[in-house]
Amino acid sequence: MKPPGSLYRRLLVWLLLPLMALGALMLIQAYLDARKTADRAFDRLLEAATLAIAEQVQWQNERLWLDLPPAALEMLATDAEERVFYALYDGDGEFITGNARLPGDPRGDAESGDTLYYRDIDWHGLDLRQGIRRTRLEDWSLRERFEVRVGHTREGRQVLTLSLLRGNLAYIAAMAGVAIIVLLLAVRSALAPLTRLRRAIRARDPRTLAPLELSLPRELAELRETLNELLARMRRVRANQERFIGDASHQLRTPLAGLSARAELALRQDDPQAWHDALKAMQATSASTARLAVQLLSLTRLNNPEATPELRRLDLNVVSRMAVRNAWNTCHRDGIDLGMEVPDSPVMAAGVDWQLEEALGNLIDNSRRYGAKRITVRTLPNPPTLEVEDDGPGIPADKRLLVLRPFYRGRDGGEGSGLGLAIVDGIARTHQARLTLREGQDGRGLRVILRFPGDRQ
Repeated sequence: MKPPGSLYRRLLVWLLLPLMALGALMLIQAYLDARKTADRAFDRLLEAATLAIAEQVQWQNERLWLDLPPAALEMLATDAEERVFYALYDGDGEFITGNARLPGDPRGDAESGDTLYYRDIDWHGLDLRQGIRRTRLEDWSLRERFEVRVGHTREGRQVLTLSLLRGNLAYIAAMAGVAIIVLLLAVRSALAPLTRLRRAIRARDPRTLAPLELSLPRELAELRETLNELLARMRRVRANQERFIGDASHQLRTPLAGLSARAELALRQDDPQAWHDALKAMQATSASTARLAVQLLSLTRLNNPEATPELRRLDLNVVSRMAVRNAWNTCHRDGIDLGMEVPDSPVMAAGVDWQLEEALGNLIDNSRRYGAKRITVRTLPNPPTLEVEDDGPGIPADKRLLVLRPFYRGRDGGEGSGLGLAIVDGIARTHQARLTLREGQDGRGLRVILRFPGDRQ
């Protein structure tokens, strides 16, 4: 996979592209303005030339006559060595004199009085700027109409255009240089908070999960808050892990020490019966320890704030049957009557099947371990409800909240570890179900009720 490019480079590209486009537009506009200025300047010279020629036109020998002064055309001559053409025509369009027969005004006859018309023409392969002046002789007895036509090649205009453009290019280049420098500084300044954030994260101790305290712009402040939320979740996970380690070390220390003591005592005996008794006790202790470890893992997984399994629609009748089937052999071996009461129609609720099976399994196992002889698993509709009822010693009303705490036992004795009801409570909270502890039938035993918040469609 190709690594992503630099954010700094990406910003420069996306900012320089429109800047370059703007620079190109400025160059085109500068060229057009320079050409327009050059045309305007030379058009003034062209106007002066036509006026100077028109002032020298006279009437002699019954015809128009022109004595052209050199200055009339020299004003159009520059170092660019352009060529100048002129012609004099009478009112009827007849050529009188000149160094070229230039085309006339395409607009046709104009009104009396002086008029001046400019146009660009292609004449005999030459690109000319032509000026046409229509006027009359200024004589009290004769007002003969005539037309002065002057054509001027564009070399001088192009030289002036390039000269003006070079001046504009220096100005545009200076502006572009300043703009690029400002752009580089602006991008670097805009990315400086991101650099500070990166350095702050890199400099942190990997074991530190404290929130980041760094002043940042609003856009990066959102990233900082997101990182702080991630750190907060990691703190909760680590706290959950540390709590599990503490609970496990505390709860497993005693049975493991007991196993070691039993084994050491058995090694000192020579009687096979003593060895048999020690192995039997060690087997019971190891089974209890294994169950304790499993319950600790279950409790830790349920209390993990970041582990939220997706709830799906399931039939509580199926969950109850699976839990009863899993506990049947153990209860039957201990002489316990394990039964189930379910309606004929499905009882649908949103949940996680393995968690609910584990909750029912813990309730059945608690009842078995604390002396129940009859255990009934029951499902009820409207609202969906799971119940486990036994005929055991029950739990006093003043201790029913305390037994939901981890490692709290309702009474001394029994094989329980004090985690079964705590796990059931965690599963109930995961399913947003209400957990209730009540007396069984005839005031005997215990009835544990898991009431779900209705059938979720």
